[in-house]
Amino acid sequence: MRLVSAALALSLSACAFAQGAPRGPDGFRNNYPHAEKASFWAWQAERLRNGLPQPPPGGWNVPVVRTDPAALADPDRNPSVTWIGHATVLLRLAGRTVLFDPIFSERASPLPFAGPRRVVPLPIALDELPPVDVVVISHNHYDHLDEPTVLRLAQRPGGGPRFLVPLGLREWFATLGIERVDEFDWWQRADVGPLAFTFVPVQHWSRRRLDDTNRTLWGGWVVEGEGRRLIHAGDPGYSRDFRDIGERLGPIDLAFIPIGAYAPRWFMQVMHADVGEAVQIREDLRARRAIGIHWGTFSSLADEPLDEPPRLLAREREARGLAREDFDVMAIGEVRPLR
Repeated sequence: MRLVSAALALSLSACAFAQGAPRGPDGFRNNYPHAEKASFWAWQAERLRNGLPQPPPGGWNVPVVRTDPAALADPDRNPSVTWIGHATVLLRLAGRTVLFDPIFSERASPLPFAGPRRVVPLPIALDELPPVDVVVISHNHYDHLDEPTVLRLAQRPGGGPRFLVPLGLREWFATLGIERVDEFDWWQRADVGPLAFTFVPVQHWSRRRLDDTNRTLWGGWVVEGEGRRLIHAGDPGYSRDFRDIGERLGPIDLAFIPIGAYAPRWFMQVMHADVGEAVQIREDLRARRAIGIHWGTFSSLADEPLDEPPRLLAREREARGLAREDFDVMAIGEVRPLR
C-alpha cells in the first residue's frame, strides 16, 4: 500500500561517531586531499583534435530489455532491483519503492537540443512505474538531478514521493513547488517507515550554474531494511571515504557502483572512478556483491567507448579471482530479485 505522509515517520539523526561535510568560503569540500580538477576546456580541445569513439556498425553492445511493469508490482518478485539506465536504480524493499537519481529525459542537459543524449531506449516509461515512495538524489549534476523527471514524479497521484537530497538542494526543489523534501549532511540517517537511509561521503563536486560550484553537497546513500544493507555510491572518484563507510556501516549486501565515465584519466580521475578503482571500492565497502552502473546510457559524457566498462570489469574480476556474481552488470531494464 502506498505510503502517505502520516505513515512516513521520518526523523533525522546524526551518527555519533562522525561529523558532517567540511566547508570553506568556496562551498563544500571533500574529506581527503586530492588533485585539483583539470581544465574542462582543455578536455574539450582534446576532443576536437582526437574525435569521440564512434559506435561500431551494429551499434554499441549495451544489453537492453523491456521492463515488465507487472513484475515491479508483483509481491512474489520482491524485493528486487531494476536498472533503468545510467545511475537510475529502482529498489523494491520492505514493501516500499525507492528511486535513485531518476532521469527519464532524452538528454542529460539543461538544454533540450544539446548535451549528452540517450542512446539506448528507456526500458519503461515513467508513468508505468509503480507508486514511488521515496526519491533519493546523490547530487545536482544534470545526469543525476533531472528537473522534468522530478516534476513529473512530484505530480503523480497521491501527493508524489518524499525526496531525500543533499544539503543545499531543498531550495532548488522549493522553486519547483516541491515541499516534501528532506536535506541531509554526511552521516545523517533517516527512518522512513521500515527503511533507514544514511547519506555517506564520497569524493565529487556539484554545480548546475556557473556561479554555484560546490554550494550544494554530494554523496552516496546506504539503505537498510528487511535485514539487508545496500548502497548507491552516487558518482564518485576513488577515495578513502569508502573504507570509512565499510568500517562504519559494512558489511554491505549489495553495492551499486559506477563503472563508466572514466576517460580521459587526466581529466576524470578526481571525479569518476575507473573500473579497477570500482572493484577496489567494492572491497573497501566490504560488499558481498556489486552491480556496475553509470555506463552505457548517454553519449559524450566521457571518452571511453560506451560499451567498454563491462569488458574491463570482466578482466578485473579474472585478475582478482572474483566470480561474476561478486561484481556483475545488469541489462538496462532488467528486474533482478534480491537474494
